[in-house]
Amino acid sequence: MWYVIAGTDVPESLARRQGARPAHIERLHQLRDQGRLLLAGAFPAIDAEDPGPAGFTGSLIVAQFPDRAAAQAWVDADPYVAAGVYRDVSVQPFRKALP
Repeated sequence: MWYVIAGTDVPESLARRQGARPAHIERLHQLRDQGRLLLAGAFPAIDAEDPGPAGFTGSLIVAQFPDRAAAQAWVDADPYVAAGVYRDVSVQPFRKALP
């Protein structure tokens, strides 16, 4: 089943994001290579593709997991979580309709 993982950043998260990003991206590449990643990206803090020092306010990932517990376990092991990037993270089942 697909799951939406939505993380909301703590204030001033940019340095933490930058430090943990390579390991975070590697895990996303693993999901992609397994055919389990629908999309992933960050929410810029300002209306710009590259927000620069304004940073980001959170992230969105849509990926397949066998169940919610497996999705939560993936989140719990994420480098952004370990680095304290997120204030909170939600995991919700998702039923893709389009396209």
